[in-house]
Amino acid sequence: MQRIGLFGGSFDPVHLGHLLVAQAALEELELEKVFFIPAAQSPFKPDRTLAPGAERLKLLRLALSGQTLYEIDGQEIDRGGVSYTIDTVRAYARRFAGGELFYLVGADQVGQLPKWREANDLAGLVEFVIIPRPGQAGAHPPANFRIRSLMGFPLGVSSSQIRERVRTGRSIEFLVGPAVAEAICNNRLYL
Repeated sequence: MQRIGLFGGSFDPVHLGHLLVAQAALEELELEKVFFIPAAQSPFKPDRTLAPGAERLKLLRLALSGQTLYEIDGQEIDRGGVSYTIDTVRAYARRFAGGELFYLVGADQVGQLPKWREANDLAGLVEFVIIPRPGQAGAHPPANFRIRSLMGFPLGVSSSQIRERVRTGRSIEFLVGPAVAEAICNNRLYL
C-alpha cells in the first residue's frame, strides 16, 4: 500500500521550514513521496495577492532541484480561481487508489477544518498531519477527522515573514535556499 504525502499551501515563497516539514513527514510517516501543491488562491484569504503561480512554481523547482522523493504538482494553479483541497484530494485518491493519503496542514488550520469545502468527505479520504509551530498552542482536533502531529523539525519561520523581510530590504539568507533567494532578488518578487 502506497503512503503519499500531500503538502498544500501558497508557498509564497517556499522556505527552509517547508523543506524540513516535508523531510520530517517523509521519515516519520514512512512516505514514498511528498507532493508540494501550491494553491492558486486560498478560500480563507480571498483578498491576499500572491506572487504569480508561475513564479511560485519556479521557486519550488529551484528549492527541490535534484530531489527524487518530492514532486511539485501544479494542478491547483492550472485550475485557477479558488483552490479547494477536496478537488485535489479526490484526484490523488483516484491516482493512488488503495493507497494512504496524508495531508500536511499547519497547526493554525486545525480549528478551520470543519469549514473546509465538503469537510466530511475530505475527512474520509485523508489523514491530516499537523505541522506544529514553536510557541503555538495546539487546537483540539474535530471529532470526525483522523489527525496526528508531526514531531520533527519545527521551525519558527513563515512565508509572510520572508515577504516582509524582502519588502523592507532585510536579508533572507538561511531562511530560503540560495537559488530561491537569487530568483526572488532577480525577479524583484515581494517588493
